[in-house]
Amino acid sequence: MLDPYMRCYGSLMSASYKIAQAARLLGVSDDTVRRWVEQGVLPVTDASPTEIPGDALARRAVELAKSADDPTDVLSSARNRFTGLVTNVIADGVSAQVDIQAGPHRVVSLMTAEAVRELGLEVGSLAVAVVKATTVIIETPRR
Repeated sequence: MLDPYMRCYGSLMSASYKIAQAARLLGVSDDTVRRWVEQGVLPVTDASPTEIPGDALARRAVELAKSADDPTDVLSSARNRFTGLVTNVIADGVSAQVDIQAGPHRVVSLMTAEAVRELGLEVGSLAVAVVKATTVIIETPRR
């Protein structure tokens, strides 16, 4: 579990993250985060060891997500789209399970075996998992 360090600015609490934590959250290497800091892409706090402000990290995460190519040429109301590679397909007579690895996220879909065949899904296929849910649960680490 990642433990953000909390800094208090008046009544406002702001999280900051060490280089390794920031790298895990962005799905990149520690060296990449260090390069971004050196290039001024990510700011740092006054803390030692080096920490990245949480709001800056969130902005960078959004920028990185926007750069991911979506191979589908469709318009959709769904905003939760995860582009990735199919890593596992288990199909029996009627149903199937398809696993997609989209960056650090594993998305599992249950569908018909017929849909798997029609979409040509196999390990290594490029695919987009589209999630449209009425309930989204948010969790945070204990403080």
